[in-house]
Amino acid sequence: MKWFIASDIHGSAYYCEKLLNRYEKEGADRLILLGDLLYHGPRNDLPEGYAPKKVIELLNAKKEDILCVRGNCEAEVDQMVLSFPVLADYALFDLGKNTLFLTHGHLFHEGNLPPMKKGDILLHGHTHVPKCVEHEDYVYMNPGSVSIPKENSWHGYMVLENGEFIWKDLDGAEKMRYSL
Repeated sequence: MKWFIASDIHGSAYYCEKLLNRYEKEGADRLILLGDLLYHGPRNDLPEGYAPKKVIELLNAKKEDILCVRGNCEAEVDQMVLSFPVLADYALFDLGKNTLFLTHGHLFHEGNLPPMKKGDILLHGHTHVPKCVEHEDYVYMNPGSVSIPKENSWHGYMVLENGEFIWKDLDGAEKMRYSL
């Protein structure tokens, strides 16, 4: 199974369209979103192409493909307009030897870890900075941001297939890689 993982669209129809085009080109089985879909948040400037109603339309068209966790910018009103669940604070996926803990990053993060076993992976967005950090007991990963990258990073996403995590920009160019 191939997963396409992204975070922090923040209401940008421009970048959401680019993201969904990459999703189609990647031929992934699932689109996993790590929150902050519609609102830009009080600390961010408006992203290019800010049009939350268009983002709603674009994402709802892919509702069968999307698995999502709640970001700090999601609210109950967002669930009223989105046709897929968006209010779970985290999700767990069994990868065989490892468990993947998906969350947005505002509740659970490197400074406030969820319960994990040695070798598990903490995957979250929120910081808008792509990362892969091997700690003694776990690995922390972040796909970065679709629409508002920070710290000189790229507009991007990651894919997971056959035990390989690959970070890419929205043109599909590989930026980083990590193998389990």
